Amino acid sequence: MNAHDWAHLVIDKLQVEGHQALLAGGCVRDRLLGVEPKDFAVATLATPDQVQEIFGRKKTISIGKSFGVITIIGPKSAGNIEVATFRRDGGYSDGRRPDSVEFTDAREDALRRDFTINGMFFDPVSNEVIDYVGGQADIKSRVIRAIGEPDKRIEEDRLRMLRAIRFAARYNFEIGPATMIAIQKRASDITDVSPERIGMELRKMLSHENKAQAWELLLESKLWQQVIPSEFAKESWDGRVPVLKALQADFATTLIAILQSSGLSPKRLQECWKLTNEEVVRADWIAKHASQLALASVLPWSVLQPMLISPHAESAIALNQAMLDSGTLNESAKLPESIAYCREKLALSREELDPAPLVRGEDLMELGIVPGPRYKQILDEMRKKQLDGELSTTEAARAWIADSEAGT
Repeated sequence: MNAHDWAHLVIDKLQVEGHQALLAGGCVRDRLLGVEPKDFAVATLATPDQVQEIFGRKKTISIGKSFGVITIIGPKSAGNIEVATFRRDGGYSDGRRPDSVEFTDAREDALRRDFTINGMFFDPVSNEVIDYVGGQADIKSRVIRAIGEPDKRIEEDRLRMLRAIRFAARYNFEIGPATMIAIQKRASDITDVSPERIGMELRKMLSHENKAQAWELLLESKLWQQVIPSEFAKESWDGRVPVLKALQADFATTLIAILQSSGLSPKRLQECWKLTNEEVVRADWIAKHASQLALASVLPWSVLQPMLISPHAESAIALNQAMLDSGTLNESAKLPESIAYCREKLALSREELDPAPLVRGEDLMELGIVPGPRYKQILDEMRKKQLDGELSTTEAARAWIADSEAGT
């Protein structure tokens, strides 16, 4: 059983027990857009207590019960599903969660949601879309529009400003004028949102294939200037659009495409967005080595090879390709030849690309060399000579070491 079938079974069971139950939110949006939903959510007239009674307390999780949400434990193949009682929200003093909720009907529940495309329901039993907010019309018009007053929706949860951009970019929609004006007006309020939530939204939108559109909307909305350290807010960021349009890569690579020449390092953003150590290490490596790889065709193999065996090499090459395709770098930097050369070498077998060292520490011990810092110097020198073709056998390497040590 998959998640789709499990959601339908949950709805069937609730309806059999006499409670209205519908698919809600993103899964309805994706269905109308012809996209296979990844997650399913159910909304119902049943109260949390009734949901638990129907499915049994051993098969439910009540962590979100105070907000009307009960999680139904599903088969491993389907996963769990959240069942939320239709509700009307009280105030949002923390700018994220309602201070109180009041159980109500489907229409009132739709009116408290963020955007019209996320405010629809679907009844899989009657095969009917239930739309109180004009979401179907906005999908046809390809527009992201806040439900009700945009300013009020933002006041409830400031993260909705970034979510509007992510949805618009992901589906290639426009943001409605009133919604965009409200975002621009309240852009500075995004700093009320936790770094983790900001980072999560940026990660999603800047790793998507439509990252260039997300970037343009971040600038137009004035949100980008708010989510970076203030000393960099006046940087001119417009020139990044061409390379982002040409780039198909992950978040860390996209980050470097944006930050290049700004003086802003990924490490500086780690605290702002709660980047993982892995993301920072990857981004730093790409920033440091992409320019070196742009000269790959003229580098000694002993210099190039250690870069190519890095797990980040492909991303740095992809960045260089995007810069070439977008005209960000001119061809005088030997970029086309270097990209082709790197890809030719990466197509080699692992044994050819990264051959085993000719000598190891035990060889040095057998030659009577006392362990110490000298070991690393010798092994590094041997590796360089091996990669550059000056030495090709263990016997030749040992002989070179013996002769070298005898002369010291």
